[in-house]
Amino acid sequence: MKNFNKRWWHQAVVYQIYPRSFNDSNGDGIGDLQGIIAKLDYLAQLGINVIWLSPVYPSPNDDNGYDISDYCDIHPDYGTMEDFDELVLKADQLGIKIVMDLVVNHTSDEHPWFIEAKSSIDNPKRDWYIWRDPRPDGTAPNNWASHFARSAWDLEETTGQYYLHLFSKKQPDLNWANPEVRQAIYNMMHFWLKKGIGGFRMDVINMIGKPADLPDAAILRNVYGFEHWANNSITHQYLREMNKQVLSQYDILTVGETPLVTPYEGILYSHPDRHELGMIFQFEHMDLDKDPETGGPRDFKLSKLKEILNRWQTEVYGNGWNSNYWSNHDQARAVSRFGDDGQFRVQSAKMLGTTLHMMFGTPYIFQGEELGLINTVRQSIEEYNDLYDHHKYDILINELGLSNEEAMRAITPFSRDNARVPMSWSCAANGGFTTGKPWLACTPDTVRINAEQALQDPNSVYFHYQKLIRLRRNSPYSSTIVYGQTIMILPEDEALFAYIRQDESAALLVVSNFTAETIERSLDYSIQSVVLSNYDNSPTELKVFMLRPYESIVYELAI
Repeated sequence: MKNFNKRWWHQAVVYQIYPRSFNDSNGDGIGDLQGIIAKLDYLAQLGINVIWLSPVYPSPNDDNGYDISDYCDIHPDYGTMEDFDELVLKADQLGIKIVMDLVVNHTSDEHPWFIEAKSSIDNPKRDWYIWRDPRPDGTAPNNWASHFARSAWDLEETTGQYYLHLFSKKQPDLNWANPEVRQAIYNMMHFWLKKGIGGFRMDVINMIGKPADLPDAAILRNVYGFEHWANNSITHQYLREMNKQVLSQYDILTVGETPLVTPYEGILYSHPDRHELGMIFQFEHMDLDKDPETGGPRDFKLSKLKEILNRWQTEVYGNGWNSNYWSNHDQARAVSRFGDDGQFRVQSAKMLGTTLHMMFGTPYIFQGEELGLINTVRQSIEEYNDLYDHHKYDILINELGLSNEEAMRAITPFSRDNARVPMSWSCAANGGFTTGKPWLACTPDTVRINAEQALQDPNSVYFHYQKLIRLRRNSPYSSTIVYGQTIMILPEDEALFAYIRQDESAALLVVSNFTAETIERSLDYSIQSVVLSNYDNSPTELKVFMLRPYESIVYELAI
């Protein structure tokens, strides 16, 4: 058992809100801050104590708010700064902290900084972004690719130079090598922290450090150039400076979005003695069910999922901190990916929740996950809002030669719109999300899957999540769940996900059937009690026992 420098966010449960799709208070079809305020009691009843708020800053919405044009204001779609202050105050009264989304790898091209920067080569803000001359043949400065376009460079005609954008061309990358840029960002962070927020989720924070020579990519897979701009020593230097100048001055939660990390790199970001971040998001387990060429669906082995999660459970343990999640605004619905969104929707949603929340690390819930929401099937690319889907469709059709039907089969299961569909609150029109026309078409499943029904059903997914949160935050097993070590068992089993969490006070065995079949296994443990199950009458003798479809049980073992 490791000794931990205990922090309040170790025991927290974070609920992510995608404001545009959460709750609309004024009938304009767009969720807003007053809509969130109206649902705080719902979240308090669930038991969460942190809200991660996706961006609410002014933005042209090229990438749904992740292209920010003003870091110190609120987008009119969401309300006013007074509304934000009210949200922070009322959430705090319920014991809930608000974590803001910090997007500082890039801004919008409509941010005043970039408008100045592009006006002339000698403008004082020019060096706030990354500019380079064309190659002799007029092409881009290097072969780096963007996540949302074929090239990470766009030519600015007025000055004849290219600017770097690792995402949309309307999201130019900031030049973190410029100390004025870093200081402006730190000042902005202080602005929000002094309002009483509980921390930051940092968007693609592992990409802020770029080498000065901007060399060509040699490793031509994933997004070209990642070996240069992801997880390098420059980024760690900037994060240590950020920690010294800002983060260390507040008792806050910090979590970095860090694609392409290994557990070792996760430790570098989250080890408390390195003074960088509190925890990170890793993405290894999010690609297991995706075809590496088309990005479409493929079967995955449960043993591989267990192998990945076990590495993060064991290697980071005592050396840093984990963030555990199945879903967020960039990922499709977990029940449709890893469970059963048909006959066993409720059982598999509960199973996935149990498997995740009992692990080492802070658990994250994406809005609607506590209801067991599923993917929404759309018929054509025109029905999708997400710019990444349109970029991907273009590549599938024009580069890989897929038919429209094949391209749609690749896009539909993983579209980010699956997560961004408006929240289902009731059986009313548009799921009770809005009295107007929703910005994105609602799922037809609101009739059978909604919060109103869940709150009336003691056996709903919602109340199962409530039990999981109570176990973590306020139960005799809290220390075991938060700080106990993880011991994976039967790692090669392709149907059963099983592990033990243990510390000096208790030992808990978690067993989850990841299939729609009844399975029989032999396990020889001495059972004290059933702590939690998603079925009635779960087995209590583990010499030979049977697990029903998607059954998940937490046992207390005799120690």
